[in-house]
Amino acid sequence: MGNIHETQYFGRLEKEPENEAKRILMAVSSALREKGYNPVNQIVGYILSGDPTYITSHQNARVLIRKLERDELLEELVKDYLDRNE
Repeated sequence: MGNIHETQYFGRLEKEPENEAKRILMAVSSALREKGYNPVNQIVGYILSGDPTYITSHQNARVLIRKLERDELLEELVKDYLDRNE
């Protein structure tokens, strides 16, 4: 029997936040493409204006992207850009 003063974990541990941001961006990008939008233009419009109508509600993309703060989105986009161009 384990020590009652130790933390026990059941199930999966939460994903790292940056992985969650990347997953959300990929899902939103996919939904935008499916609806015929340019994902870059729409996501940049959302980040600059804060207006959620830049993001389609298709496949809950609008709900997903609003789970993240805009600075988190920018951070993930810059990280990805830098990783690709190093």
